[in-house]
Amino acid sequence: MMNYGFLRVAAASLKLKVANPSYNKEEIKKAIDKALEEQVRILVTPELSITGYTCADLFFTKALQNAAEAALDDIIEYTKGKNIVVIVGAPYKCENKLFNCAFTIYDGEVKLITPKKNIANYNEFYEKRWFVSGDKAKEFSNKYSCDIDSRIELCNGVVLGIELCEDLWTPDPPSSHLALEGANIIVNLSASDEYVSKAQYRRDLIANQSARCISAYIYAGASVYESTTDLVFSGATLIAENGAIVAEGERFSRENVITIADIDIEKLDALRQKNMSFENSSVYYYDLECLKNESNDLKYRFVDPHPFVPADDEKRRERCREIFSIQAAGLAKRLEHVGSNGAVIGISGGLDSTLALLVAVEAMKLLGKDNSDILGVTMPGFGTTDRTYNNALELMKSLGVTVKEISIKDACVQHMKDIEHDPDIKDITYENTQARERTQILFDLANKHGKLLVGTGDLSELAMGWCTYNGDHMSMYGVNASVPKTLVRYLVDYVASVSDEKIAAILYDVLDTPVSPELLPPDENGEIAQKTEENIGPYELHDFFLYHFVRFGFTKEKLAFIAKKAFGEKYSADEIEKWLGVFIKRFFISQFKRSCIPDSPKVGSVSLSPRGDWRMPSDASFADYLN
Repeated sequence: MMNYGFLRVAAASLKLKVANPSYNKEEIKKAIDKALEEQVRILVTPELSITGYTCADLFFTKALQNAAEAALDDIIEYTKGKNIVVIVGAPYKCENKLFNCAFTIYDGEVKLITPKKNIANYNEFYEKRWFVSGDKAKEFSNKYSCDIDSRIELCNGVVLGIELCEDLWTPDPPSSHLALEGANIIVNLSASDEYVSKAQYRRDLIANQSARCISAYIYAGASVYESTTDLVFSGATLIAENGAIVAEGERFSRENVITIADIDIEKLDALRQKNMSFENSSVYYYDLECLKNESNDLKYRFVDPHPFVPADDEKRRERCREIFSIQAAGLAKRLEHVGSNGAVIGISGGLDSTLALLVAVEAMKLLGKDNSDILGVTMPGFGTTDRTYNNALELMKSLGVTVKEISIKDACVQHMKDIEHDPDIKDITYENTQARERTQILFDLANKHGKLLVGTGDLSELAMGWCTYNGDHMSMYGVNASVPKTLVRYLVDYVASVSDEKIAAILYDVLDTPVSPELLPPDENGEIAQKTEENIGPYELHDFFLYHFVRFGFTKEKLAFIAKKAFGEKYSADEIEKWLGVFIKRFFISQFKRSCIPDSPKVGSVSLSPRGDWRMPSDASFADYLN
């Protein structure tokens, strides 16, 4: 695919006159022209868009049938030389049978005819009065000498599956089978009338079907210009991609509505590669020109800069509530299974250890244990600031956990003396000495008191290798290991919002503290000198790269391309390229740390557990990933 796998598609709901194909074809042509102006490559129109859905017994009249066929031929001719696939609806007569069909047209030819299989004939629908099920159409010949089917490969892996209205509403939609046969874009030509609550049901149905099929789903509904004798149609147009509605048009409009989206075929195919339900997919191949766009502006696609964090406040709150519950349930099960007296946690006053402590408190609640069964240990070192130290102590006291303070300075000085390292040389040895000293203390305290050492490191740190091997990298159970850094702060914020005033004040100050391992001495003002994001880059960028690399396997070029769209002017192209290079290198060289991480609960769609979602050789080369 050109443009990194993106394809611009559209659903149209059009002005029409019932039983007037001569008028309707001109509106369809206008839609084609408008779509081409926007470089749309697949345009879907409503069910029976050439005649109108509500013609009733007029469908039997020869005049309407002839006019519909003439209008269809005119539209076919109109597409000649145009790089767009147009799908229109029309009645089609064959051997004294009338079928409700979708015609897939490209460059002056009908490439596929898809007759509707499930004929609605209940409540307000009487389609069996006029139309025969498409199941009976396989053998009829047609003047366009094309296949009668529901699936066609357009180009370079774009496989179109077609269903009509009622097909989607059945217990066994054709699109489910089309997806298993290779279709990654499903289109639906529909004439679904409106009544109270139906719009949301329709929306959910389309989103859910696109998720089940791991596909894009383009839905074009009949407009308000259909007959209002008994029903009103709204012109609903929706485009979904793998469970999300990515574009939705205005309903009840009295003008033509063309709803456009840039869908990601590469993303869909990447998800299908991992899903064994699609391993036997097969496709038809047709010699069609690649439906490439001349531009790659992603004008009709929103790229979320924070894919782990819902933008909507209520959805984000619900996400945090769910993740916090998973973390606490996982830790409670492990504590109960090993018969532990409680938990040991190193508390630094930073975000990660704060979240781990809050999870442990919730686990104690689930187990009916007292918070005093948590041994919180603060271990001030060379880089500890008053702010983080005081926050750590105050939080532990406020939560009622058992507090222990052990300075690591003397032990680290002695250790550096033993290994003949000059403490004035503040290099990686200087830093890791502190991290490993803290871990040794925590493990030994856990042994001494019969407790479980709870790890605090998060998903982003594991991705970047921003942890000391056999230092903070190690624990007995890691509650944060699949929580990305961009989400950690919202989890802490969620707990703050449901906490008493004193605890909330401490948590909000922790949220305002710069991210740092505090392994280097503070600056002259006693403030944190070692700021992680100044060393390895913004975590929001790295979380963005991580999500799209692990879930979809995108190339460096595509990661940079969508990052520029997502972050706009916040980061320059050079900054994105720089930090993307850092991400790829660090992700590859840090796999050896991830290969032996402790057990941890999976909480989201991305996890780097070597026992679950991510298996990777520790010595894989990153050279081709940077080119």
